[in-house]
Amino acid sequence: MKYQQLTQIPKLYFGHEDLARVLGISQSSAKVAASRYVRQGWLVRIKRNVYMLREKWKTASLEELFQVANISQVPSYISLTTALGFYGISTQIQRDFIESIALQRTHEIHVNSTVFTYTRISKDLYFGFDRRQEYFMACPEKALLDAMYLMSFGRYSLDTSALDPSKLDVQHLASLCISFPSRTRKLLWSHGYLSET
Repeated sequence: MKYQQLTQIPKLYFGHEDLARVLGISQSSAKVAASRYVRQGWLVRIKRNVYMLREKWKTASLEELFQVANISQVPSYISLTTALGFYGISTQIQRDFIESIALQRTHEIHVNSTVFTYTRISKDLYFGFDRRQEYFMACPEKALLDAMYLMSFGRYSLDTSALDPSKLDVQHLASLCISFPSRTRKLLWSHGYLSET
């Protein structure tokens, strides 16, 4: 059965080349087959030439969804409330909602009931993230900075009452915020994260 062959693909997500190899068909035929399998419910289309087995999608861990978020827009990294919640700094739980910072554009991708959001920032502020296993994520202090930066321009809403400041490295935060505009530093100061602007 074709579906059993699809389960032999060891990757979390894959493209037409992988389908062609496991099914023994050409890449052009694999492209047609992929569209058919999406309609049949066997595959979930993430974006052009990126698919997941529906069963893997339904059982995906949060970390696997972070991988999907990274690949859905390149380059990007997990940040904002999604990262703050992951680190246990925010008590806000965002179900089926993954936030990322990106270089190219601000937009949303809807995959079934999950929403992947991407907020563009300037290249000068695109730093402060690390590779964790198979995905990129902001460090805790940069996730807060990204949120405060966007808040200072009216582009984001962060529930600061849900944050636990004791889990942040204030010295690291102060070091990172040097690259940010003064309005961001003033907002941090007004919320008690900096001793001076």
